[in-house]
Amino acid sequence: MSDQFRLTLAQLNPVVGDIDGNAEKARRAWETGRDAGADLVALPEMFITGYNTQDLVMKPIFHQTAIEAIEALARNCADGPALAIGGPALEGAALYNAYYICRGGRITATVLKHHLPNETVFDEVRVFESGPVTGPYVVGDLRIGSPICEDGWYEDVAETLAETGAEILLIPNGSPYYRQKFDVRANKMVARVIETGLPVVYLNMVGGQDDQVFDGASFVLNPHGELAVQLPVFDEEIAHVDFTRGADGWRAEPGMKAHLPGVEEQDYRAMVESLRDYMRKTGFSKALLGLSGGIDSAIVATIAADALGPENLRCVMLPSEYTSEDSLADATAVAERLGCRYDTVPIGKSRAAVTETLAPLFEGTAPDVTEENIQSRLRGLLLMALSNKFGEMLLTTGNKSEVAVGYATIYGDMSGGYNPIKDMYKTRVFATCRWRNANHRPWMKGPGGEVIPTRVIDKPPSAELRPDQKDEDSLPPYEVLDSILEMLVDQEASVADCVAAGHDRDVVRKIEHLIYISEYKRFQSAPGTRLSPRAFWLDRRYPIVNRWRDPGG
Repeated sequence: MSDQFRLTLAQLNPVVGDIDGNAEKARRAWETGRDAGADLVALPEMFITGYNTQDLVMKPIFHQTAIEAIEALARNCADGPALAIGGPALEGAALYNAYYICRGGRITATVLKHHLPNETVFDEVRVFESGPVTGPYVVGDLRIGSPICEDGWYEDVAETLAETGAEILLIPNGSPYYRQKFDVRANKMVARVIETGLPVVYLNMVGGQDDQVFDGASFVLNPHGELAVQLPVFDEEIAHVDFTRGADGWRAEPGMKAHLPGVEEQDYRAMVESLRDYMRKTGFSKALLGLSGGIDSAIVATIAADALGPENLRCVMLPSEYTSEDSLADATAVAERLGCRYDTVPIGKSRAAVTETLAPLFEGTAPDVTEENIQSRLRGLLLMALSNKFGEMLLTTGNKSEVAVGYATIYGDMSGGYNPIKDMYKTRVFATCRWRNANHRPWMKGPGGEVIPTRVIDKPPSAELRPDQKDEDSLPPYEVLDSILEMLVDQEASVADCVAAGHDRDVVRKIEHLIYISEYKRFQSAPGTRLSPRAFWLDRRYPIVNRWRDPGG
């Protein structure tokens, strides 16, 4: 009986729907493990299909192809270590989220997910059946239990595996990032270790998928919660973990201990990786955006330069008569510091033509927000024309504060394919700009140093659609607005709760009203990076037609 076991962890980045590509990536990981003398090579949850597949996995030809790919992997990986990989499984007419163990040319065990998440971005009850809780599988002389992702968050599956002979727990995951998520995972896994007395291997995938970013950060805990191995956040990594059997059972030998960066860096990295993968996985290599001289477009331009490289970014300034010289100078400074292409496309003549065209219909009416929005929509039209002509994806630049209250023009500055800062409140945008100016990392493709001039960060925000316009003409100061929004949106607080926290009742009621009447805009908005558990889209699903208003307000 061997007292040594080598486990290869493949923290990798699959592409949803690319079954052949994901299978090839799994095979290369298996070869790496084979060459390193591994006994088992493990990949994350639903790796063969990519994750989160949503309804795609219910398509019969899709899940059948995925299952066939796993069967082919088992045959092709016959001579060497066992292979563990996530994918769909069929039993009769029922479809399951499964974890396959392949050894000696065949599938030797199939674990079915029991607890199906049906909250936040997950709706697995819609697409999968709940599997029974079963015992461990055997690889060599080691009995392994594999609660699949959510199963590891509940004590019943792990306890059943321990009671039926499991000696370690290998938990494959497709766990997307949100702020402070690592602490949540670590607490759950420490609980499993304490309850079972077994080592826990938490294996997570990396990579962006639509709004979600899988951040990796896989780790191994020994009994008593001691950290043996920590893989990096966001990076693909293949790591070998050696387990030794002693008098007290199996223990992982100390290995890689990657540094976990702070919250600001993780948020910024999530935005960079989500944009990078969204572009790559949808077939785009170049991006463009409207650069106004304001802070939001500046940070999005910086994120894009870091994700794609400055040579793959075009910034376009679209001044009107209300655009200040300072804004033009600030926009130019950002583009030059980033080292990207920038063009200037004045909208004055286009605006005059539209005004003249509408003049007979608008006669006798006073100018209002309609005329302001024409400017924004002209910019959207021109930017989309550039996107179509040159094959560059248009990025939108509205922060979560603006998205929440509708302080953006639909079919105007909301036009575009992706919004990296969609889930970042304005006050965090300020802090993130300062952080990026002070920090540079190897994964950033843009230049280091102060790429966003201090004046861009410090000046009062303005849409510049009328003379001397400031955001605070229409909205409370962002410190106040964001505090109210965090309560109403992220915490689902009442108006009375906000008032009790010190906010003015009339201001809170106005913000609540703006949130509800802006739902139709968000429904049509571009996807963007999820940074919190209450991001707009899958985390927070509200009706567009909605007369509800807090009666306590």
